[in-house]
Amino acid sequence: MTSSAYYAARPAPVRWHPALARSAPVLVIVLALVAIWYVAAVLMNLQLVRSAFEREETPYTVADLLAGTLNAERPLLPAPHQIVKTFAEDVFDWPVTSPRSLVYHSWVTLSATLLGFFLGAAFGILLAVLIVHARTLEKSLLPWIICSQMVPILAVAPIVIVVLGSIGLRGLLPKAIISAYLCFFPVTIGVVKGLTSPDPIQRDLMRTWSATPAQIFWKLRWPSAVPFLFASLKVSITISLIGAIVAELPTGAQAGIGARLLAGSYYGQTVQIWAALLAASLLSVGLIGLVSFFERWVAQLMGARA
Repeated sequence: MTSSAYYAARPAPVRWHPALARSAPVLVIVLALVAIWYVAAVLMNLQLVRSAFEREETPYTVADLLAGTLNAERPLLPAPHQIVKTFAEDVFDWPVTSPRSLVYHSWVTLSATLLGFFLGAAFGILLAVLIVHARTLEKSLLPWIICSQMVPILAVAPIVIVVLGSIGLRGLLPKAIISAYLCFFPVTIGVVKGLTSPDPIQRDLMRTWSATPAQIFWKLRWPSAVPFLFASLKVSITISLIGAIVAELPTGAQAGIGARLLAGSYYGQTVQIWAALLAASLLSVGLIGLVSFFERWVAQLMGARA
């Protein structure tokens, strides 16, 4: 058989849709994690279900035992289908204004997250600009900025809540301040790195053209910092969400994902806790997607090719 006949006889390669080809590795990892999760749920809930059968003196089979581990009312580790079911019930079975709706709690946390994110991002950009243009601030302020992130947020949050509450600030703003405290740091470091990324020869060339400091900033430094800024914003917006949830824990809040986690912890509702964590994860994914959308939009405005 000639080489041309051999290649003609070979079956045509399978052509996957580009979207499926990109998502296939992620889907494989997700399916593997779900399988491991089910095994872990069976192993962790096995003794709990067996003890319940023995207390009731009810005869059981291996199938009953397995079914019990995957459908326990208060499992140590709920199965994925239990979490999805509870999440769907909390989202779709209640009006969005009901305190029992997960949409209502998610909106409360999201509002504090967005306010804290905007405050933290604006403060971080301002600090970065000051640090880049004032060498004394770089040496005196930057070490304190780094040290501020070494204090555990669980220790800072109650202090901030109590102090702000003593001067009459309650509700949304204290949670937003804690979120801003967490998220300003990545923005500051990222923007400082971006503003200093142009080569010295580029800055010297701008000066030979008699460019003012403002022109150097807006035409050279800031365009170079935009990619670093959006990379930092993606990190900051997820940290801001974490800060809003943490801020709800020491206050005994009645609304928010943090309040949902507290209620589930008080009453031993582990499935409710995991459903709230799933809501927080979906919020985080959505927020990162929103920042990515604005990143692409700004890149197109700056002349980047799609």
